[in-house]
Amino acid sequence: MLQAVDITLNRGDQTLFADLSCTIHAGQKVGLVGRNGAGKSSFFQLLLGELSPDNGDISVPTGWQVSHMAQQVAATNRAAVDYVLDGHRALRNIEAQIRAAEQENDPMRLATLHATFADLDGYEAKSKAAEILHGLGFTNQDLEKPFSAFSGGWRIRLNLARALMCPSDLLLLDEPTNHLDLDATLWLEGWLNQFQGTLLIISHDREFLDGVTDHIIHLHHGQADTYRGNYSAFEDARAAAMSQQQATFQRQQAEIRHMESFIERFRAKASKARQAQSRLKALDRMRAVAPAHSDSPYHAAFISPRKMSHPLLSLRDLAVGYPGHRVLSGINQSLLPGARIGVLGANGAGKTTLLKCLTGELPPLEGELIRGEHSEIGYFAQHQLETLNADASPLKTLADTAPESTEQWRRDYLGTWGFSGELAKRPCRALSGGEKARLALALIACRGPGILILDEPTNHLDLDMREALALALQDYEGALLLVSHDRSLLKRTVDEFWLVESGHLTPYDGDLETYTATRTGEHSRKNTRHDRRAERRATAEQRERERPLRARVKILEAEVNALSGELKAAEARLADPQIYQAMAPGELDQTLASCGKLRKRLHDAEESWIQAAEELETLLDPQPADAGRS
Repeated sequence: MLQAVDITLNRGDQTLFADLSCTIHAGQKVGLVGRNGAGKSSFFQLLLGELSPDNGDISVPTGWQVSHMAQQVAATNRAAVDYVLDGHRALRNIEAQIRAAEQENDPMRLATLHATFADLDGYEAKSKAAEILHGLGFTNQDLEKPFSAFSGGWRIRLNLARALMCPSDLLLLDEPTNHLDLDATLWLEGWLNQFQGTLLIISHDREFLDGVTDHIIHLHHGQADTYRGNYSAFEDARAAAMSQQQATFQRQQAEIRHMESFIERFRAKASKARQAQSRLKALDRMRAVAPAHSDSPYHAAFISPRKMSHPLLSLRDLAVGYPGHRVLSGINQSLLPGARIGVLGANGAGKTTLLKCLTGELPPLEGELIRGEHSEIGYFAQHQLETLNADASPLKTLADTAPESTEQWRRDYLGTWGFSGELAKRPCRALSGGEKARLALALIACRGPGILILDEPTNHLDLDMREALALALQDYEGALLLVSHDRSLLKRTVDEFWLVESGHLTPYDGDLETYTATRTGEHSRKNTRHDRRAERRATAEQRERERPLRARVKILEAEVNALSGELKAAEARLADPQIYQAMAPGELDQTLASCGKLRKRLHDAEESWIQAAEELETLLDPQPADAGRS
């Protein structure tokens, strides 16, 4: 088992851990949660030996192979599939030894190395790497592209694929669903459920944590508390504990009243929609666990628009894409005030292309996109984080966005988004990814747009901020168009779906559970097909390994039969009393000696035959004879 005992870790003037202790047993799948700055990534660094504790001990079992998902790596021109295969270090080492043995013309060593290569599933490695890459959204054409040709988010996916490729006893994943779409997230969830080793995962995606973990370690105030069960079980336990704290009672009640009011306003409208029913369940869930987040530092809100056109947008026979490449066509939809739409579709189907056209970043290829007079768009996408003025502080950035506001209003407003005190004055270049995302959302929210178009807004946001974002979007009165792999956010904030698939956009009649079940079933069928192919390949390889042994057993068996026949004939001659009178003394001695040699040859042949038969039996059934004994 993995143990941390009385760990103390200081980072500058800050004490991250103070006598922290926890235990993780082999085979457990553990979610590591806590606010930003609680020390989650530092805990990983301790496990990897990249940090040393100031006091205490942390131990990983001897012989455990550890695989982790790198966050930053130097660009390389290695093809994507080769970069992923490099994660299987043992396999790459054997390949290097095979090349050396080939140059040295050492057939015996080559035979041994090829056997080891087969034991490491070397013949299946490239297809396994391709399967992982496909699951994470890469196409066949992407497999041979150099690593350096991919953007930052896709490089993170390659790092994740590389970590999954490495056989490991302990797998460490830090925010693996960032930069994944919903389909890739579902595939990863299925892959991790099949993983046989110990998993330690940092994630702010509650549905994903629910799907893959059986224990939660909560880092807070320098300590680690372990909870049995998934994230929802942890949230229930924490809510129950915090409900008993009088200091938070009033705030809890206010949050609950807020959500009850929203549910009642929504219930009549939602009663006829399938997808709305799952949303109501999610809202009830929010009410139940509100106390678990009652100490959140965030109280974000989107300012509602003063005026909205009806409709806000009209799409008539719209086609979107790029010159020479049509992505979607025949789109006929309207976006009305109060619409709450989740956009679903596989990676590469055209979701982001659609959003870029709606925001004006891409002109339509054909058809009409009619905008209402009062239909200002607030657009959030990951690339916009880099457009923030690196030298300006959040306060200065907000002043430029809302010049008519007072400084006190700006300070109060930024405080609701988690920018208080010195953090509000810090230059944007010094902000973390999560802080930049919060600031970008705050700048959009303060303008009161009639349409919110959000493309994966939860990347880099912690669980408390995601909770605050869900609450803020519930109160927002404009239209919402949301692309997200965060199923919890989708369940809480949208009541209808558009499906982008096969070059078209259509309303999706099912709910999110239907969609995820469909996609999970597709992944399962693909894995089943892969398993069957792998089984057939394994059977063929087994036959190849058996063939020389079967041939040897057959040859030795024939030799034993032949020698037995010769010996039987010789012994029959010697059993005849007349032969001793008819045969000369020298000839008799020679016949007796020949019989002795035949017995020796037969004995040796029988020994070789038995040994070869045992080897074949072991190959056919590798379990030891006493495997069932205790």
